[in-house]
Amino acid sequence: MKQEIFINSTPQESRIAIIEDGQLAEFLIERKEEMGIAGNIYKGKVARVLPGMQAAFVDIGMDKAGFLHASDFDDVPEEVRLMSEGGEEVEFEEAPKPQHSSRRLPLEKRISRGEEILVQVAKDPLGTKGARITSHVSLPGRYMVFMPGSNHIGISRRIESDEERKRLKEIAQGLGTKEGGFILRTACEGLSKREIQRDHRFLAILWNRIQKRAKTAAAPTLIHQDLDLIARAIRDFFTTDTEQVVIDSARDHRRIIDFVHQFMPRLKSKIVLYDEKHPMFEHFAIEEKIEKAIERKVWLRSGGYIIIERTEALTAIDVNTGRFVGKRSQEETIVKTNLEATQEVVRQLRLRNLGGIIIIDFIDMEKEGNRKKVYEALNEALKKDKARTNILKISELGLVEMTRQRTRESLENQLLSPCPHCEGRGRIKSAVTIAYDLLRAIKKEQADLENGKNIIVRMHPDIANFLYDEKNQSLDNLEREINHKIIIKASSELRHEKYEISYS
Repeated sequence: MKQEIFINSTPQESRIAIIEDGQLAEFLIERKEEMGIAGNIYKGKVARVLPGMQAAFVDIGMDKAGFLHASDFDDVPEEVRLMSEGGEEVEFEEAPKPQHSSRRLPLEKRISRGEEILVQVAKDPLGTKGARITSHVSLPGRYMVFMPGSNHIGISRRIESDEERKRLKEIAQGLGTKEGGFILRTACEGLSKREIQRDHRFLAILWNRIQKRAKTAAAPTLIHQDLDLIARAIRDFFTTDTEQVVIDSARDHRRIIDFVHQFMPRLKSKIVLYDEKHPMFEHFAIEEKIEKAIERKVWLRSGGYIIIERTEALTAIDVNTGRFVGKRSQEETIVKTNLEATQEVVRQLRLRNLGGIIIIDFIDMEKEGNRKKVYEALNEALKKDKARTNILKISELGLVEMTRQRTRESLENQLLSPCPHCEGRGRIKSAVTIAYDLLRAIKKEQADLENGKNIIVRMHPDIANFLYDEKNQSLDNLEREINHKIIIKASSELRHEKYEISYS
């Protein structure tokens, strides 16, 4: 797979496009006024403890208190996920030590209002919800995630070679877990013991600095700020398989060179400064790819397409054959479209960062073997996705139910806002519906009208034209019925559905 990373950096925002085999696979954006806080470590003060929910709200100095669930307050978690963009499936080579009985006490017995605790943001605030926080501190490095206070040793499941896993396990056991446990990331594959040790040593020193600052700081306060988007992208996406990293800011180019020199000096030659006058994203046709990433309909190469609809509760994805008619049987055409759709659906999930409940409505297939083939293709495609997913088998109706880890705001929420005209519904009233609403509203006013008064109605030009062209007879009939003249005035200042009634 050919991977390229393009970084557009301005004083206002940073945008990162991950291109895989010529297609936009992931798009990350961070605006200076909306910088995420996931990964940041705070010394917080417990504001409220809710025994019924086994949760607490912790003041971390933000507008909204962080939410801490009891499962995120145990000293040793049963399972740890990476705190980076998305996360990785991890297999633990050494099981956690048995939990002490005191750790199973209710949360209100372990934490109290006004207590100061060290927490890390696991999820950025989403909508009206505050940040999700945890006491399980994780410090992601280039090659590993260091977990202070834990005795875990884990290796990413994306490293499939048994021989390589055995080699990395021996290296991991040699590092020891005196200062904390750790997870070896996918980037460790093929690395020398010295490179892994260097990353471990750097993270251990960083943790000591955090501890020292936390001892003297007054809560609530920020103790450690995670890397910005550009540095995180280099840390998480830049590998030996990456062909090039192109950035259009000289300042950030120097910063990336310094960062890479410290952790992966062999890859410095792949970092390229773009210094042309024409905007980089325009030059590489990335802007048009971003525009397509927020469209409702996505075309498949065969001529089929998928429709993506987001609701409050879930995301629905509908697969259609579209212009694709195939050459043999209908079943073969349907299977080919569904198989192609599995790849595009997974790409769209990553690109749009869709999380929560997802329903995929594949085209109905008669044969069980074909349904199994599509299900297996979807599972295989999901291996490219770093976010945690859970998928159920395809039903007889062709539906697949799945969940996907929600790590940050979706691309749609980052780039779009609800339409002020339709108020987020996606549809507006038709001209005929508004016209009839208006006629009823005028009739309702007749009881309060004085004799000789004219009714003046201001409305959007499209509705005014519709009334004159299509409903002129209805206006005449209403004037005779209420015995008042109706004067229509077009106003482009009014929204499509709005109108104003006055008298003269």
